[in-house]
Amino acid sequence: MHGSADALRQTRRFGEKRELILGAAAGLFNQRGVKGTTLSDVAAQVGLVTNSISYYYRKKEDLAAACFLRTIETISEAALAAAERETAEERVKQFLALYFTVLGEIASGLRAELLSSNDLRSLEEPHSSAVFQTYTDMFRQIRRLLSAEGAPVLERQDLNARTHLLVSVVHSAQNWAQRYDLEDYPRVATRLADILLNGMGSAEAKFAPPELPALRKRLEAEGDSSRERFLRAATFLINEHGYRGASVDKISARLSVTKGSFYHHNEHKDELVDDCFERTFGLIRNVQSIAIDTVPDGWSRASGAVAALTRFQLSPQGPLLRIAALAAMPEPMRPRRVAQMNRLMERFAGIISDGIADGSIRTLDARIAGQLLYSISNSAAELHRWIPTDDVEAATRAYVRPLFTGLLRP
Repeated sequence: MHGSADALRQTRRFGEKRELILGAAAGLFNQRGVKGTTLSDVAAQVGLVTNSISYYYRKKEDLAAACFLRTIETISEAALAAAERETAEERVKQFLALYFTVLGEIASGLRAELLSSNDLRSLEEPHSSAVFQTYTDMFRQIRRLLSAEGAPVLERQDLNARTHLLVSVVHSAQNWAQRYDLEDYPRVATRLADILLNGMGSAEAKFAPPELPALRKRLEAEGDSSRERFLRAATFLINEHGYRGASVDKISARLSVTKGSFYHHNEHKDELVDDCFERTFGLIRNVQSIAIDTVPDGWSRASGAVAALTRFQLSPQGPLLRIAALAAMPEPMRPRRVAQMNRLMERFAGIISDGIADGSIRTLDARIAGQLLYSISNSAAELHRWIPTDDVEAATRAYVRPLFTGLLRP
């Protein structure tokens, strides 16, 4: 009898210590990236020696995979609970409410930190297959939320595009929710659900994002210099393999140049990645400015800007660098780029405010909407994983339109 009780206590202690390790590791991975964190760092965070961490996770990659699985499973649990509601509208509201409850528990210290999806691409085999399979299962669970009573009957491409939109919102919320007071989390979830379900337009608004000819002319004028090719190759590889996974060898191989040629154009990889952010943020800023200067109302400015950025992501000139890369940037470089990103989000919020003022956008939370415009534009880099993107216009419409008209609109 005593043996059973001792075994139970030992099992409980093992589980508690493992949760402590996972929470500490997630926090460090979020700050430094998976590649920039060691098992010794995690051990120091929880008051253990490295060998003690190895008792739970033999390698850092095992620990990182466990952290990713824990995050995915947490989101899946919210989706499964929300699926018990009858209508698609109720399911989406409940899903977001439950997820923000989780974020609130993390912010208040009641729950350990979750690993963001920022560094997911840094995983290698055999861990990547298992984690991505679990991620795909989560995607399917969230997709089922949009297929309940009250939802339109959609082609698989349209349904997948809307699911990717919702999943992207959830991932990005982990980064921006902390800007709000803890007591406001339920209200933020409600306002977010309102925008996603009902769209942004006034009763008269029609989704017809304007072309931005000035952007096309600017891109054509910039041409396809060797520097631009380096930045494009590095951006693609960082999005695919993570900041530290995009090695000089891989970048050089993608361009069919030698490492010597790489260092002729770039002093070191960190400089190149910083330039990739400058390229990405510069393009977003240009798109915003062109929309503000040439398009008459806020609704058309917002939809035109997001559609233009999505088209760019899906074009041969794309992609843009994912927000994910910020987590693993060297500490001295990161604050300036985070500040730039926040300014661009606020600029999108300003475009939404313009639309509310001119009557083209209904009354809603402009700051949340601005964050959505940025995060959805950024997540378009992953759209090709879920829908065909050969027809850029069709893919852009399938992805962008629901953000402006509502997830459950035909």
